[in-house]
This record gives sequence, C-alpha cells and structure tokens, in this order.
Amino acid sequence: MKAVALKQYLPVENPNAFLDVELPKPKASGRDLLVAVKAVSINPVDTKVRKPKDKVEDPPRVLGWDASGIVAAIGPKVTLFKPGDEVYYAGDITRSGSNAKFQLVTGRSSGNHSE
Repeated sequence: MKAVALKQYLPVENPNAFLDVELPKPKASGRDLLVAVKAVSINPVDTKVRKPKDKVEDPPRVLGWDASGIVAAIGPKVTLFKPGDEVYYAGDITRSGSNAKFQLVTGRSSGNHSE
C-alpha cells in the first residue's frame, strides 16, 4: 500500500522529511475498521509529533490522524459499521496514521454518515 511516512524527524524543509513508501496493507481484527482513506487534514498534534528530534523509525512511521474515508473491511467484533460506510475520525497517535491508502481505526472513534 502507498503511504507518506518518515524515518527521521527532520525539519520540514529537508527533502527527506517525508518519504513515499510502500507498506503492507493492514488487516482488520477485533473492533477495527479498515478505512480506505479519501481525505486527510493536518492539526497541531501532527506538527508536535513530527517535530525534529534525534530518533529513527524502522519501519517508517505514518503520521496523520484526522481523516475521512470508506470502510473497506471490519473486524469480527464490529457491529455498528459495515463495508461501504462513509466515516470520519480522529485516529489513535499510537497507531499508524492516515497519510496512507488504508488505515486501521477503532469503530469507537468513527462517525458514520450512512446511518
């Protein structure tokens, strides 16, 4: 899956601050929704998380947590959503972010426009 990620926390002006990467497509389990991301935004949390620091990420870290998209798959414990539902959400910063083709989020933090 295509994503924009970082390996080092570099100043935004650095040409290596953000990298186009190919990552494995996540799989939904438990209460997860696999969302096909259609739109993302940047908020103050994103800028604080990616602030330059002396740390290397391996595998690359995908940032971005405010997004909207379409549910592509659901985990077996999901009851409020189904594939095809349009959702918007603020993801969990301890998980991979929304600057990717797909993102896993918990069904508890998503809004549903198709109900």
